[in-house]
Amino acid sequence: MDVKRCLDTYALMEIAQQNPEFEVYLDVDFVITDITLAEFYGVILRVYDEKTAEYWFRKLEGYAVSVSKEILKEAVKFRHENRKANISFFDAVGYVFSLVSGYYFVTGDKEFKGLKNVEFKK
Repeated sequence: MDVKRCLDTYALMEIAQQNPEFEVYLDVDFVITDITLAEFYGVILRVYDEKTAEYWFRKLEGYAVSVSKEILKEAVKFRHENRKANISFFDAVGYVFSLVSGYYFVTGDKEFKGLKNVEFKK
């Protein structure tokens, strides 16, 4: 059985920018957290425009999963324990969700390189 992946905003931006190294993730079983979807919408809105942000929101919303309050709490603890790494709350949620769910967390953010269950790709 293939392990699912949880994509972070870094990976989603690479997909949106048509980086062939990341487009392969569109062909695997993946999820994103609803919080990552919201962050990604904001990034696309800032970088491009509302029409493009809406396009990506609609394209990805079927892959978005809700996270529990317990995951949110654990993400806050993870950020606190790793505060020197300056990890965003959005990424902490995605990473903790991935750990709890047994998914690989796909990112290119250097703060996650070498951590358990991380598929690091630049």
